[in-house]
Amino acid sequence: MSYRRLQMPAPATVLAQRWSFEFFHAAGVLLIVGTIVLPIFWILLTAFKQPRDVYSLAAALSFTPTLENLATVFAHPWHLGQKILNSLLVAAGTVVIAIPMATMAAYAFSRFEFPFKKTLFLLVIASQFIPAAVVVLPFFLMFKAWGLLDTRFALILVNLSIVLPYAVWMIKGFLDAVPLEIEESAMVDGASRARVIWEIVVPAAWPGIITAAVFSFTLTWNEFLFALILGKQHALTLPIGLIGFRTERGDLWELMAAGGLFITLPMFVLSLMVQKHFVGSLTAGSVR
Repeated sequence: MSYRRLQMPAPATVLAQRWSFEFFHAAGVLLIVGTIVLPIFWILLTAFKQPRDVYSLAAALSFTPTLENLATVFAHPWHLGQKILNSLLVAAGTVVIAIPMATMAAYAFSRFEFPFKKTLFLLVIASQFIPAAVVVLPFFLMFKAWGLLDTRFALILVNLSIVLPYAVWMIKGFLDAVPLEIEESAMVDGASRARVIWEIVVPAAWPGIITAAVFSFTLTWNEFLFALILGKQHALTLPIGLIGFRTERGDLWELMAAGGLFITLPMFVLSLMVQKHFVGSLTAGSVR
């Protein structure tokens, strides 16, 4: 019996293949990062440019920075400060109401058995697939009849319909990962259901709750359609304020970029603050 000698690739070939892989891997990473970072970097530069430098190729990277745009967006007639306050109040109010409600609903879906449980949960998830343009008119007519148009309260209510199903679905996944035996042991020792939820379940699912809160805040902060239709003057949010920079002389890109900084900056700071919890949620939610 004869054996064929296996031909191993030459060291130079292996080295060339490794370099090729590393090159394309690095190129792919740079392409993805550049696609994400370049628009943000360009907005940052434009926010500190004078109007004459916005359309100048020579001043793309070399220009004299100015803080005038950041001051102008807060002055008349833009009043961006009021719109920032509206966005903060609406987003914070939505999260404060949505997360406790979503946690209780997710706990019920995770721990209790009741009729049509799976059907109800599927309906909660399916509500996420309803286009906002379909339901904005009923919301408009309802709030008009109640006298709630152009109010922050109306925007909080309508944003709850957006973030609640998402938060319930996300938090339920983390509650499913909490062992039921821990709760049963605590209740055998005399702990009430409320105490078990507050002292055992919530701390164990805290990374998921934080993640749901961050995503809920982000969805509300960036929401555009409902704020456009339901707001007129007093409840206009920051995304709506940006379209005000389209004037008869064209798009005021330097002011729009300055306003864009105030949309992006809170999200950036928030992501840094909750980064530890977010990374923990990625691992905790995958363990069953």
